This record gives sequence, C-alpha cells and structure tokens, in this order.
Amino acid sequence: QVQLAESGGGLVQAGGSLRLSCAASGPTFSNYAMGWFRQAPGKEREFVATITRSGGSSSYADAVKGRFTISRDNAKKTGYLQMNSLKPEDTAIYYCAAHSRHPAYGFQYTLGAYDYWGQGTQVTVSS
Repeated sequence: QVQLAESGGGLVQAGGSLRLSCAASGPTFSNYAMGWFRQAPGKEREFVATITRSGGSSSYADAVKGRFTISRDNAKKTGYLQMNSLKPEDTAIYYCAAHSRHPAYGFQYTLGAYDYWGQGTQVTVSS
C-alpha cells in the first residue's frame, strides 16, 4: 500500500509559480503511475496531469497544458507538479494520486482509476 503526502501549496499572485511535491511511502514507488487532480470550491475533482511509472511520458488537461509540468524522482519516491503562469481559476485543493494499472492501459484520467490519494494541498491564486 502506498501513502502519499502533498506539500508546497500556498498563496501566490496571478502570473506566479509554485511547485507541489508528493512524497510517497510504502512499496516500490516506481510500480505506480502518478496523477495530479484538483478540486475548486463547489466543483467536482478534475484531472490535471499524469505521468508514467518511469517518468518518460506524461499527459495534461487542456486547461494547464503549456503552463504545468509533471515530473517524478523515483529514487526519492517523490512526484512534482511545477505550476507556472498561474491564474485565479487555478485556485483549488490539489491532490496527488497513484495507480498500479498495467502500462498497456495507457494514461488514466478518471478518479476511479487511482487507488491511492494524498490529503491535498491548497493553492490560492490572487488576481
């Protein structure tokens, strides 16, 4: 079982940057693909980005493409979400998640595909 803990959230002005971290504990981190999701007040949790087990490939939601970068360091058992050019509409609680589905199934974009979740970290972007 994998345990995930996010950090790095905070308050930032529009146009600024933040880097979120997701520290994992438990079995081999590299056995799990990772994802980031977010949930804004009054809205459903939505997909942000995902990265393969090796970190060699990633996929992004259209809303963040070109501004956010997902990465991972398997030796450190840590995933990252670099967020640049932040907008007020990026304000949300950000969650990291992990799943162990076989890579042949491709990228996973739905909440139900992920087996493990962190507690979330708040990101607030002021205008």
